[in-house]
Amino acid sequence: MTRASKRPELPAATRREWAARYAATPYRDLPWFSPQPYPWVAEAVKGGLWRSGTRLLDVGCGAGTNALFLARSGFRVAGIDVADGAIAAARVRAKSAGLAVDFRVGDALRLPFADAYFGGAIDIGCFHTLPARLRTAYSRELARVLRPRRAFALSWVAREFRGERGPPHRLSLHEVTDAFEEEFLFERTEYRASSTGRPTHGAPSVYCAVLGRRSFPRPPPR
Repeated sequence: MTRASKRPELPAATRREWAARYAATPYRDLPWFSPQPYPWVAEAVKGGLWRSGTRLLDVGCGAGTNALFLARSGFRVAGIDVADGAIAAARVRAKSAGLAVDFRVGDALRLPFADAYFGGAIDIGCFHTLPARLRTAYSRELARVLRPRRAFALSWVAREFRGERGPPHRLSLHEVTDAFEEEFLFERTEYRASSTGRPTHGAPSVYCAVLGRRSFPRPPPR
């Protein structure tokens, strides 16, 4: 049995659900789409979280807004999403913008990249949609493709948010830490009352975190 075959994968029902969403609705009309990069990603670039030229991965890239922003900012970028429609839109947008981004249809639990291939990663809204039983597997798979001590920027809808947008189950800090602490260190975490970075009706409150890929022994079992 190969290493890849041992890794979990997204349920078939999840794949169908995301494919159906992009098939039924133009990507620009989907509630999570924005033509502007996510504020947390823009701040990370401005603050020098990654060096220019670093190879970065956008997990759950959707129609590619953040990946395209990263490419314009001087990074080598790959984006992966389970929905064919999302990747098709991202590729069209990249071609129109004259940007070279490696957009692929794929499973976040079985990333089609070699070990330690990336110098950084982002996830804006993918991890928080996963079933509880798959969260640790996601963390391990992301850690596999990241080099030690490299930064991962993560954002998820906060448990405190009571609006309709976002996944039905909103993750607490404790749940996120449980999923990631074996492979990552939490270097910075903050709560934001709006995902847009400003007061906006309907925009969910979120947590934003910078995690570092561990390069030394993991914490002992509880």
